[in-house]
Amino acid sequence: MSAREPWKIVRLLAFTQIVSWGSLYYAFAIVALDIQRELGWRTELVFGAFSWSLLVAGLAATPAGVLIDRIGGRVVMTVGSLCAGLGMAGVAMAHSAALYLGAWTLIGLAMAMTLYEAAFATINREFTLASRKGISVLTLFGGLASTVFWPLTLKLNTSFGWRDTLLIYSAVHIALCAPMHAFLGAASLRQPGAAHTGGHAGGSRNFTLREALRESAFWKLAFAFSTNLFIFSALSVHLIPLLQRFGHSVATAVLVSTLIGPMQVAGRIGEMLFADRVRPQAVGILTFSILPTALVALWLLGEHQVAVAVFCILYGMSNGILTIVRGIVPQALFGRENYGAISGALAGPSLVSKAAGPLAAAAFVEYNASPSWLIGILLVISLLSLVCFLAAVKSKATASAMSTVD
Repeated sequence: MSAREPWKIVRLLAFTQIVSWGSLYYAFAIVALDIQRELGWRTELVFGAFSWSLLVAGLAATPAGVLIDRIGGRVVMTVGSLCAGLGMAGVAMAHSAALYLGAWTLIGLAMAMTLYEAAFATINREFTLASRKGISVLTLFGGLASTVFWPLTLKLNTSFGWRDTLLIYSAVHIALCAPMHAFLGAASLRQPGAAHTGGHAGGSRNFTLREALRESAFWKLAFAFSTNLFIFSALSVHLIPLLQRFGHSVATAVLVSTLIGPMQVAGRIGEMLFADRVRPQAVGILTFSILPTALVALWLLGEHQVAVAVFCILYGMSNGILTIVRGIVPQALFGRENYGAISGALAGPSLVSKAAGPLAAAAFVEYNASPSWLIGILLVISLLSLVCFLAAVKSKATASAMSTVD
């Protein structure tokens, strides 16, 4: 593929992101209970292995990003798809805890090499000026993963069982996703930085990973992203029971929650429409501000359906745009040259938070079942997240201004 046709990369990644997110992340919610029922294992083992895979993904995110910076996404993402195929086949054939945990470890490595951070780093390397638009477009397709794979997995699981369902997904990764990733382009043949001669949007210098790690803005940004994702992962599991404790029926809770998906897409479309006129930092401030606003509405008026609907609308928009913010803000603050390594390092704590969110929320509920208690805790965390993001943007802007004066 010619490097002058980068939008072909987005089209290829659009398909592989839907498959990767759908099979590696979303499908587990459908097959987990059948796995537990057949194998007779404790809940901690069945679900803990999935959380373990997210931890592995977090640990592997930085090395994966470094490799993409050095050799491009073609090799890394192709290997990631092969790992995904082998890992899913391993889960499908597991009859022992050792094989089950080993397979999920392999899937964790695959997540680090195939999901958003790897795809964003690949787009950043291939695009010269339109990487922000490429990332925004890709997230629109990635947002379809749950919409496609929840009903698809349910249908396959009902028809063939969970083992054959995972074997089918394994074959898709090996037979379709791996070859498509192999066609991502000859980025590995490029000299480092060749695609980035124009600098980046902010006009400031490109940071190495080591330099970024010495910046306070990096750690503030990492905390902001990880705490924000902690909230989203906690609510992804506990939202329906939470709404029931506010007094809503299951049917009402599920119906209102369906607003979240479309609003994620709406938020991403809105970001695309205004991308040329709004800096990434401003988009981030808006995104981090929306979440506490949504939580306040639910905390104060959770018994009312209108307030729940408002929460779901704002929550969905914030969640949708946050994915783009995670892709574009690191580039704006630290440059393009080592984007993969830096964004991978930022993703590590976020993936750990993503794994910890549901477990921590369950512990909070066990201590106090009041819905206002859990929402109050998440509200405080969301405010801390906003403050940290504002501090990261401000400290980086101040540092850039001082370097310009010097």
